[in-house]
Amino acid sequence: MSTTGATADPLAALGALPGVPDSVESVRKAVDRVYGHRVMRRRSNEITSEAALRGARGSAALSGADWALEEVRRRTDFSVDDEARVMGGALRLTAEAGQLLSIWRQSPLRVLARLHLVAAADDTDRVGRPRLAGEAVDEPLVELPLPDADEVSARLEGLSELIVAGSSAPALVSAAVVHGELMTLRPFGSHNGLVARAAERIVLVGSGLDPKSVCPAEVGHAELGRAAYLAALDGYVSGTPEGMAAWIAHCGRAIELGARESTAVCEALQRGAA
Repeated sequence: MSTTGATADPLAALGALPGVPDSVESVRKAVDRVYGHRVMRRRSNEITSEAALRGARGSAALSGADWALEEVRRRTDFSVDDEARVMGGALRLTAEAGQLLSIWRQSPLRVLARLHLVAAADDTDRVGRPRLAGEAVDEPLVELPLPDADEVSARLEGLSELIVAGSSAPALVSAAVVHGELMTLRPFGSHNGLVARAAERIVLVGSGLDPKSVCPAEVGHAELGRAAYLAALDGYVSGTPEGMAAWIAHCGRAIELGARESTAVCEALQRGAA
């Protein structure tokens, strides 16, 4: 998302695109249903923990580690192969994201660096910093044009300025732009998908839309499928009003599906079945 020549609040302008207000309202109703459930009043910590696990599983699935939920619960070693490392990174990010909320609005680039460090979990000099000119990106499941390092730097700075300045845009719009911009740029040498989806979660929680983190958009993104995810990302990359609106709507649907997942967990707990 280029901010050159943009209005004072470009995110708010996106919120007025055709179809976006309807998506915003639909998301709000879905979130309200979860928060209004009687189980949330007594056992919200359990719902948050379960949403975190399911969200991590969903994010990892989009990055190539599509494990059954019970396998994620059972496994203790997440270092044995590439898929296990992806799953481990997703789980670590879910745990870490809640610790970074207070920093996000003041220093989003610092948070992104930390997220990449947590996801990658190694000590190479490429971890925790945007890629430099000529450095490759290991993100094999995302086949979008890769911006060069100079464009990455400029657009990351623009994104940071938008976040720090704040916006009157709905949380859905802000979260979708953060997610879409990071996937477009793939600023790190690896694990960009995991980082982008963790950043989306931070925005949704920090905005107050989902303060208890019980509506995991990652679940919805995985349920909608990788093909739909990448097709919607193509719309974001296009920069057209229609493409941007389609991406925001896709993210909204993912949040709704995440909310539906946690509503089902609430129902199961109410029945004593989980």
